[in-house]
Formats: sequence, structure tokens, C-alpha cells
Amino acid sequence: MNQFKMPLVAAMQKYCLQKKIPFHMPAHRQGQAIAAAMLQLQPEIFKYDLTEVPGLDDLHCPQTAIAQAQALAAVAFGSQSSYFLVNGTSCGLQALILTICRPDDILIVPRGVHRSVLTGLILSGARPVYLYPKLIAKFAIPAVVSPAELNSCLEQHPAARGVLMLHPTYYGVVGNLAAVAQVTHAKGLPLLVDEAHGGHFCFHRQLPPAALASGADAVVQSTHKTVGALTQAAMLHLNSDRLDKQRLEGCLRLVQSTSPSYLLMASLDAARSQMAVKGAALLAQSLQVAKKLRCELASLKGIEVLSNHHLADYDIMTLDETRLVINVQALGLTGYQVAALLATDYSIQVEMADFYNIVVLLGLNTPDKDGEALYQALACLVNSNNRLSSQQGGHLKELLQLPPAIVALTPRQAWMSTALIIPLEQAVGKISGDSVAVYPPGIPALCPGEIISMEIVAYLLEVRQRALPVQCSGDATLKTIRVLE
Repeated sequence: MNQFKMPLVAAMQKYCLQKKIPFHMPAHRQGQAIAAAMLQLQPEIFKYDLTEVPGLDDLHCPQTAIAQAQALAAVAFGSQSSYFLVNGTSCGLQALILTICRPDDILIVPRGVHRSVLTGLILSGARPVYLYPKLIAKFAIPAVVSPAELNSCLEQHPAARGVLMLHPTYYGVVGNLAAVAQVTHAKGLPLLVDEAHGGHFCFHRQLPPAALASGADAVVQSTHKTVGALTQAAMLHLNSDRLDKQRLEGCLRLVQSTSPSYLLMASLDAARSQMAVKGAALLAQSLQVAKKLRCELASLKGIEVLSNHHLADYDIMTLDETRLVINVQALGLTGYQVAALLATDYSIQVEMADFYNIVVLLGLNTPDKDGEALYQALACLVNSNNRLSSQQGGHLKELLQLPPAIVALTPRQAWMSTALIIPLEQAVGKISGDSVAVYPPGIPALCPGEIISMEIVAYLLEVRQRALPVQCSGDATLKTIRVLE
């Protein structure tokens, strides 16, 4: 082991030398749209890597500079109080769950929530009741939970302590959150919103309504993903008295680092200022590129972009137009293959890929030339005669219907239990110690504390046979699974 080597530093330097076109997080697009104030720090940036010295305030008890910056953020985003997060949206969601839930309290959540919600359930001891979204045909991606579905669930679980919703989904799908808020508040409950991918909504009228404007009581945003802060920098916005503010602040102290990065916090302050002053113009440029791309890609045979007309059979929904979900199934290629070809052959890095689609994020102030480069690259792929063979999507449709989950233990009880590793075939009737999500559709098939039914085992065996991509807390090959003693 050569201690002179720095493999991560070297990997980052190598990647940046490739000069790939970034269609991924963070929204500042490798500094192309970073706030000018952050660029001014750049020549001597390490001087600004500071700690809680006199004059710089304290994130855990803000009274001066940080308090003022958070107050400006509250005005810009439309909340009563805003809080800077240096542990990402993850810690904000965990703090919200800890604020309203005690052990065995019921929290209503969509099945496709971010894995940090599972951590919040483990920390709090809360018991989840899951709402299963429908899948949008062809794209095989989750839609959103309708207000009627939520109301029915709340009728069945009158002891619920709150509701947590996504706005938008990872794929940019937006539901009628105002109606969801009405249903939730009619039961006297708080509505918590994971708006990790929607922090930019309030800065341009062509974008969907923001969660705060739709009646959410508390919202967490990944400011780095869509608003231009540095990666890991996020915000939590509180907008009602349905949550105990002092308890929330105590929970934030519980889950946030005691050594917060001032560079991350400065990037939140600068990103807020940039968006408040010229965010509409930065987003207008990206929206213009997105609109042109949608029109151009529609002419390519074998390419289909998720659009509002695909949502006609679902509850009231719309899309974040700065995010393109591009279906490539008809090319005879998987989304993974297309993403790899774009990166290696055309120096274009997309946000993510699944079996059917690639996801492209426009970010802030995307130049016309980058949009044209993406179109030309996809056009070349379409016209290429060297098609790669893959499993056909129609063959996989039966896999998209997940067997329902049966919760036996809370995630916390499962986490605290002893687990054994056994062959998957022997797991019927046992309680899972693992989380398992299959792509598509990216919705967990199992979470810790759930009974492994015969239907679940059959489903996972078929997934294993077809070698579908799996995210798992244990054995991703699905030969074995952890079960609780």
C-alpha cells in the first residue's frame, strides 16, 4: 500500500479532464452556474474552511450571521422558519420523523420513499403504513399517491400521527399536493414533504407549485440538486404550528454534525441569493433547452420522452419540465447501455439510468450547445446499425406487480434484532432483516421487519433468474437473504 497515492483525488482529476457534459446533480453543473459569491472564494477557498470562531455564529444555536441567512431563506422560499442542513435532505427527513413520531406511532408514507426515511423510522421506532403508487405504463416508473387513496388510508388508520409525501418523485412526476394537504389537515395531521428534487419550483411560474405554497407543514429540499448549492447542502422549511418547533430544533441537533462545514453553509446562503435575484432567468434558459429537446427527440424513432400526455390515466399530475425521462426500450437497448454509450462515446454524463430509461437533469442555465450535443448523440445512437441486444421490456411486465408487504415488526425492532443469513428459497414465512428494491420499478419489494411471503420469494427468484438490477442491504445477487431469529 503506497501512502503517496491518493486514489480518490486522482479519480476526480481524471474525470474532470474528460470534460463530460453534465446532465446530473448538482444543479450548478460543475461550477458553470455556481453563485458568483462562491467563485469569489475560489482563489483562497481553504481559508474559508472555518469553524465556530467568534463572528461566524453557531448552526446549532444561531443568533447572528447564520440566523440572518436562514431568515432570508425563509422569505425567499416562503416559510415561517428555515434551517440549513449540512447532512443533506436525509437528516432533515429524519429530524421531521423524530419530531412527530414516538415508538409504535403510525406514519403514512409512499412505498417509494427515499431510504433515509427508513433510517428515520428506525431512529424513531415509528410504524410505517405504506401507500403503493401506480406505475406509469411503458416507462415503468412510479406515479404519485392520489388524495382519494390517502383519504381511504387515513380512514383505516385513524391513529396515524402524520403523512409524509414526495413532491416531486425522482422522475419529476408531480401530484396534486394541495388536495393531499387538505385531506391530511382535515384529519388534524401534519403533512411532511420530501421535496428533495423540487427546491427550484418557487422560482419560475412555468414550474409546478412548490410544496410550501401547496399547504405543506414542513418541507425538506436538497438545495444542491436543483438550486445550485454544493453537494450535501440542504434546507428544511417549517411553515405551521402543527409541529413542535423546539422539538424539531432539538431533533436537528441530534442528527446533524457538530462540526458543520462553513463552505456548505456559505453555498446555501449564496445559492438562495442567486435564485432570489436571478433564478427565474437561470431556469428560463434551462426550460427553453428542455422544450427544444422534447420537440427534437420526438422525431427520433425508438425514443420517447415522458410528457404530460402519458399522465392522462392517472390522478391530477404534471411534470418538472427541467427533468427529462427518456425511454429507450424500442432501440433494443437498456437505459444502462445507453447511459454508458453516451458517457464513453459522446462525453455526456446523465443523472441515472434504469432498465428502460435514462434521466437527464438540465440544472441551472444549461447552454443551448449542451442540449444540441445530447440530441445529436441520441440521434447517432438511433441511426447506428450496431444495436446491442437486450431483454425485451414486454417480457418483464409481469415483474412490475409487486406483492404487497406485510409488516410484522417496526423497522427499529427489526434493526435491533439478530439476523441470520439463509438461502432465499428457505425464507418463506420468515421476517426480513434486509431491504430489497428491484429496478424496475425501484419500489422496495421488502423492508426490514416484513414477512417474506411465498409470493415475495417467487418474485425475487424470477428477478434473480433474469438478472435485473437490485439494490439490497445484503446479498444483491439474491442467493441469500438475512432473516430475523
